[in-house]
Amino acid sequence: MNILVINCGSSSLKYQLIDMDTTDVLAKGNYEMIGSEGSFLTHKRPGKDNIEVKQDVKDHGEAIKIILDELVDKDNGVVSSLDEISAIGHRVVHGGTTMTKSELVTPEMVDKLVELIPIDPLHNPGAVATIQACQKLMPEKPMAAVFDTSFHQTIPEERYLYPIPYEYYEKYGIRKYGFHGTSFRFVTEEAEKFLGKSAEELKMVICHLGQGASLCAVKDGKSADTSMGYTSVAGIEMVARSGDLDPSVVTHIMDIEKKTPAEMDALLNKKSGMYGISGVSDDFRFIETAAREGNERAMLAIKMYAYNIAQYVAKYCVALQGMNTLVFTGGIGEHQSIVRKLVCENLKFMGIEIDEQANIDCFGDEAILSTADSKITVAVVPTNEELMIAKDTVKLAFNK
Repeated sequence: MNILVINCGSSSLKYQLIDMDTTDVLAKGNYEMIGSEGSFLTHKRPGKDNIEVKQDVKDHGEAIKIILDELVDKDNGVVSSLDEISAIGHRVVHGGTTMTKSELVTPEMVDKLVELIPIDPLHNPGAVATIQACQKLMPEKPMAAVFDTSFHQTIPEERYLYPIPYEYYEKYGIRKYGFHGTSFRFVTEEAEKFLGKSAEELKMVICHLGQGASLCAVKDGKSADTSMGYTSVAGIEMVARSGDLDPSVVTHIMDIEKKTPAEMDALLNKKSGMYGISGVSDDFRFIETAAREGNERAMLAIKMYAYNIAQYVAKYCVALQGMNTLVFTGGIGEHQSIVRKLVCENLKFMGIEIDEQANIDCFGDEAILSTADSKITVAVVPTNEELMIAKDTVKLAFNK
């Protein structure tokens, strides 16, 4: 049974075709710069050369058509026809307050996603366009939507409301929603298996650290709090996003620089965080290299990042009423030993001790980093959002 998993960004479209009988990835890729001149697709197949298709596309609907053509291409494809795709799973960033679990796609659900576009104008338009394109190109295929926000629906009201006039929550739904929920759900389940603990035994903070980054306090297998908020710019500083800051900083910069809301949004999302501090790059790998070569601002940016992460970990001891497990995941969390080391050094007061060599040796695999006498277990658990989406799709479409 082959499941096509689609993950839309604001200007990108990632995909994987997964054989769910073996969980092998048959093909994967990414269409980048959608809607801009220079759009291109990188199509990858295990054991074969990557294929690059340079073709401008104006929207996600056009991109998915080209992706499907590559999947069945006589030379570059991995299936002989679209009939070999059993179902499609869509990652949808924002489900609002009404779509609280993964669902089969229906016309009514698509209408709800359209209604949510004002809340998430960055991601939901692409998800809607891709779903509609798939409905047109593969009308008989069952489709499921898996929402990043759904895992966080268990957060109590006093933790998701903002201390602003209540009317803005009532009128516009302004509240903390949280994101990366599909990743947190997958890692929660994998951590339970890897550590041999039940959900009830784990008071766990998961650090999903990638280009975007957030933390989640998980108690009894459920989200108790999370760092991202109404949007994905909130919480810890990220590679290019600011994270939390004094709101008056935003209005003051807008005033003195005469910036529009759109310009300020771009500054906070694309030019801030570690990139803004270091001035090096919006790619963590280049910032880390610069730091190792003696770039003081790059090292400062990494230290700030680790400190902010540690602050949130300590903060979530309140939500969890203590903690016994710290998990790193995501591209940076799984591969960057320097970040894990600095975070844990900031948390030594909590009794965290890590094995330096185990931390250095860990690069993308499941691992225990803490020493035997550490009061808190520290682990790396790789995430796999696409597999989680595929599992949900199989369950919803075929009751398996």
